[in-house]
Amino acid sequence: MTHETWLAQFFNSHFAGVANTILGLFHMTASNPNEPWADHMVMQLLVAVLMILLLVILKSRLSITKPGTLQHLFELIHGFIGDTSHEQVGHDGPKHVLLFETMFIFLLLANLIGLIPGFMSPTQAIYVPLGCALVTFGYYNYVGLKKDAGHYLKHFLGPIPALAPLMIPIEIISHIARPLSLTIRLFANMYAGEQVTLVFLSLTYLVAPVIFMGLHVFVSVLQAYIFVLMTMIYVAGAVAEEH
Repeated sequence: MTHETWLAQFFNSHFAGVANTILGLFHMTASNPNEPWADHMVMQLLVAVLMILLLVILKSRLSITKPGTLQHLFELIHGFIGDTSHEQVGHDGPKHVLLFETMFIFLLLANLIGLIPGFMSPTQAIYVPLGCALVTFGYYNYVGLKKDAGHYLKHFLGPIPALAPLMIPIEIISHIARPLSLTIRLFANMYAGEQVTLVFLSLTYLVAPVIFMGLHVFVSVLQAYIFVLMTMIYVAGAVAEEH
């Protein structure tokens, strides 16, 4: 297994035993026990650490009278996600803002970190978008069942009982397709964007890379927003009073 990032090489050199032990707890083994840490795994850990550090720094610098740049940035994200959540989910929106904001910040950092030389965007490995999509899938089904299990399950039957045998498999397939759609959309866009940026960086180091790096930033923000927006729509459908 070859690694693009020095961070994965560092983890495999110093913490291979830790990864193999964790895998052993689940009765699993790495394809190469000498290199159990994949690039996307260590980059996810790095993004998580960055999120924690940012929140710790933000908390230590919170100010009503003199808010700093970081506070302004997070207030902007909070206001934007909060307003969008209210528009999509309605009065139940504030109950789910924590998930929406956490997912947006994680995906945004994960998408953008690939711009740093020596790092990669973990979202260009399909396992990461799939993991986030499964979180969305599990969450909106959970909140729907928690609010009113009977009402939530009833919409799988269709508008009239006679259509239930037809509607049940259609609804099941439709719900299964949601995490697949979220996964493929995020993975394909981030993988393609990363490869295009790398190609132009290998050709020239002047104007073209700047343009494509700017495009990468735009795609990173857009894809994080679309992923969270779709999550909001699914949650809205799960908690709606009428289906």
